[in-house]
Amino acid sequence: MNERIVFMGTPAFAANVLEGLIGNGYNIVGVVTQEDKLVGRKKIMTPSPVKEAALKYNLPVFTPHRIKEDYKDILGLEPELIITSAYGQFVPEELIEYPKYKAINTHGSLLPKYRGGAPIQWSIINGDDKTGISIIYMTKGMDEGDILYKKEIDILKEDTNTTLFNKLSLVALESLLDFLPKFFAGNFERIKQDESLVTYAYNLKKEDEFISFNNETIKVYNHIRGLLDNPGAYGILNNKKYKFIKVDYELKDNTKASRFVGLENNYLRIDCIDGFIKVLEIKPEGKNNMDAKSFYNGVGKSLAGLSFSEDYEQQ
Repeated sequence: MNERIVFMGTPAFAANVLEGLIGNGYNIVGVVTQEDKLVGRKKIMTPSPVKEAALKYNLPVFTPHRIKEDYKDILGLEPELIITSAYGQFVPEELIEYPKYKAINTHGSLLPKYRGGAPIQWSIINGDDKTGISIIYMTKGMDEGDILYKKEIDILKEDTNTTLFNKLSLVALESLLDFLPKFFAGNFERIKQDESLVTYAYNLKKEDEFISFNNETIKVYNHIRGLLDNPGAYGILNNKKYKFIKVDYELKDNTKASRFVGLENNYLRIDCIDGFIKVLEIKPEGKNNMDAKSFYNGVGKSLAGLSFSEDYEQQ
């Protein structure tokens, strides 16, 4: 495991993979990640989770603003392999083609399904019951490279964006630890992706965070949990935003879509077409998280019987 590896990634998902590779003796000679960002209400300049992990191990860290234009210092590390994991920029061909073993990527879907930057969120939003990790050769195209390794897991009813990210981070590390020895030994197959099966999971937009309850209950439930806990999902009631923190659902006849019924059995009931969402925890705009009963005993009673907005454009 003396091969010189440059690791490229940004979020906690990738930081866990990086630390796992280091812990298993892989020779990480440098790390590339996104620039520090302003975070929170106080706008504190904060390094990415991958940068924080790299600095713990005194690894050289590079944060190019545009890696397509600023990659020569990375070549100076003389990598024999580049591993990317949720890095967040397109990597130039000059960098991909330089290492002896080229560059590989761990992607959070079963490719060719869900190419793009938000495969984990969209797999939940779309109600899939399976997902996984694909290790592919990197190319200049978005997640188009030949598949080298796949590992599948179930998506559970209670999974959220956050829990599935955590699970797939572990699967990504397990997959690399299983695959890399075979890869360096040349004991692997490469399979071209079937272009007829390609779907995309583009980065989430602001309007994707908006929830309309004028839909089937399970679709609304999947939409909300696919965004928990980051970036979050919200509805508009009486011209104010309410973010949903913890939810469940129940199927039932004779409901009136989008109506906020009120408090039932310590949850807030919001009707959909064929059932209702149970909101167990909620965050009113500009306030802290509240449990259902506390919210209802405050402003909630005055809102009972009103309807949530069905149109993002109406807010």
